[in-house]
Amino acid sequence: MIANTIDQEIKQAMLAKDQARLRGLRAIKAALLLAKTEKGSSDEITEETELKILQKLIKQRKESADIYKQQGRDDLSIVEEEEIDVISNFMPKQLDRAEIEAVISQIIKDSGANSVKEMGKVMGLANKELAGKADGKLIAEIVKTQLA
Repeated sequence: MIANTIDQEIKQAMLAKDQARLRGLRAIKAALLLAKTEKGSSDEITEETELKILQKLIKQRKESADIYKQQGRDDLSIVEEEEIDVISNFMPKQLDRAEIEAVISQIIKDSGANSVKEMGKVMGLANKELAGKADGKLIAEIVKTQLA
């Protein structure tokens, strides 16, 4: 589980005086603690939940970096990109487009879906199968293309 290694990584980053890594690790730790203390959650977080949290953190930073670039604030976008790199290290290997297309083709074949009307069913299966391995927007785009 990711939560177990974060504390060790934070200590190492502090000793190495690696501020960028430290920021990213602290962001992960804060998000995981927040998820643990949310109302109705159990004391332990599943690995699937951890991956969703990491994906959310990466998505937030990508959006912020894009906004900073549009505003000509490269100094701030660099900070966001450094944190993305740190957080990405805890994610499983990301699949390329061809691998995602192959997985989705198999899901469509197995589920018997044959029209865009069944996109929700296919998306549910695809998101579960590709959790943490692919971007949600890309999955949706490929599912829509293959069902059309």
